[in-house]
Amino acid sequence: MTRTEFWIVAALGVVVMVSAIAVVHTKYLTRVHFAQLQDLRAQRDAIDVEWSRLRLEEATLSTHRRIQQIAREQLGMYTPRLEDVLLLEETGHGQP
Repeated sequence: MTRTEFWIVAALGVVVMVSAIAVVHTKYLTRVHFAQLQDLRAQRDAIDVEWSRLRLEEATLSTHRRIQQIAREQLGMYTPRLEDVLLLEETGHGQP
């Protein structure tokens, strides 16, 4: 084997080793990123569950019956009586 052939074989050996290390590193990164993806999906699912719970709670808290009850009990509001209503009529829309 000549000196040139030796350096070609050595260079090819180095290239094969670098390629093998790159494959191992890429496989490792793939596993790390897949684990992160799984964690993010779990977080997304938990947030979706929380969002659904909050929407249900909002629907419960904003029913007309509940709002009317709070208006009467906490704010002292009531439906006006007939004598409390004053009807105003607009004439001419600002024209003389």
